[in-house]
Amino acid sequence: MRPQAGLLLMGRYQLRSRIALGGMGEVWRAWDVDAERAVAAKVLRPELAGQEAFLARLRAEARNSAGLHHPNIAALLDYGEQDGSGFLVMELVDGEPMTALLERRGTLPAAELLPVLAQVARGLHAAHAAGVVHRDVKPSNILLPPGGPVKITDFGISLAAGQPALTAAGMVMGTAQYLSPEQATGRPATPLSDLYALGIVAYEALAGRRPFTGRTEVEIAVQHVDAPVPPLPDDVPAPVRDVVARLLAKHPALRPPSGEALARELDRLARPSHAPSCSVPSAASAPRPGTVRRRRDRTRRAMGAVGVGLATTIGAMAPGTVPSTPGIGTLALPEDSGAAGARETDRMTARDS
Repeated sequence: MRPQAGLLLMGRYQLRSRIALGGMGEVWRAWDVDAERAVAAKVLRPELAGQEAFLARLRAEARNSAGLHHPNIAALLDYGEQDGSGFLVMELVDGEPMTALLERRGTLPAAELLPVLAQVARGLHAAHAAGVVHRDVKPSNILLPPGGPVKITDFGISLAAGQPALTAAGMVMGTAQYLSPEQATGRPATPLSDLYALGIVAYEALAGRRPFTGRTEVEIAVQHVDAPVPPLPDDVPAPVRDVVARLLAKHPALRPPSGEALARELDRLARPSHAPSCSVPSAASAPRPGTVRRRRDRTRRAMGAVGVGLATTIGAMAPGTVPSTPGIGTLALPEDSGAAGARETDRMTARDS
């Protein structure tokens, strides 16, 4: 099945115009002829139709999203399969991704950013309470409708409790720039891994750059494990710097305990009456005595885990699959396009489950 304007899915959803093109799917503005409303349809790319691995990934996204009902999560409305392909029907969010905003403005002041982060944190908490870890929190998956609630989207590589593995044994998927240290060293993603990724988003919005960059995905992953977090600009309020530092703590136990707890703290900081206080040394970057050897060991594990993951992914790619941006292609690639996709490399795989 080749997505094109006018195509009718399940006799109900008519494709109108393509919104975005990703490595695994095309996102279309569509019309629900039964409910007489505009919706978004994510359709498997035509070259992937009939390939069970990609259909299984799309089915998992549908299952994981179906039970999530929260104002800060883009709602799944329907799922179907037709002519060997699959599609999701979702709430149409008329807003730009956070990537576009950052491309246009470079940075955001803390007063503007905090309410956005709080809404994302609450959406993540709802997903975590339902047993779902997003595993791909990044600016392109945060939609900002004008005058409406912030929406988290794209649960394409999310992981639900008890979900069968969809990648090769010992593998996990994510985006290198937002990958948590525990994932990079071969441990499973948890709700606190999503909060780490949100910390990277916060840092990027405040500083105009990500804390860790490199020439390769492996190099970036190793920095998540070992490198101290560079200081945020001096004009970022100290309490905000402290929250970001705790989100980027290398050890999950040092991060805020939940998305809801984080949201409450961000709400408090956003109040005009909040009195700034001095920040404390960053748990994310302050080295402790006796940790140098452990850090070297973690670095070796990260290099081994990510290196093996990349090699396995290259071998496992479907024939003819081409990454949508420079970098390594994976079983599921970002749904980014245009300026939004220019800020990120493709999803990579690292060792995990």
